[in-house]
Amino acid sequence: MSESILIKFGKAIRQIRNDKQISQEEFADMCGMHRSYMSDVELGKRNVSLENIEKIANAFGLTISQLFHVVEQNMN
Repeated sequence: MSESILIKFGKAIRQIRNDKQISQEEFADMCGMHRSYMSDVELGKRNVSLENIEKIANAFGLTISQLFHVVEQNMN
């Protein structure tokens, strides 16, 4: 069985965050979200809204399409 899109999205977020050497708490602050929410996102436990996807992309300095490109790379 393949992983859900929520898990794949969360893994991509964690990968980018770790590559940038940003702690989960620091990244949550950058996004204007609570650390426990970001933890749930990274674990694939949250169905993230478009507004929050935009906040995450902006915090990484990426466009939404660039963020989803990383997600798609992890899906293959």
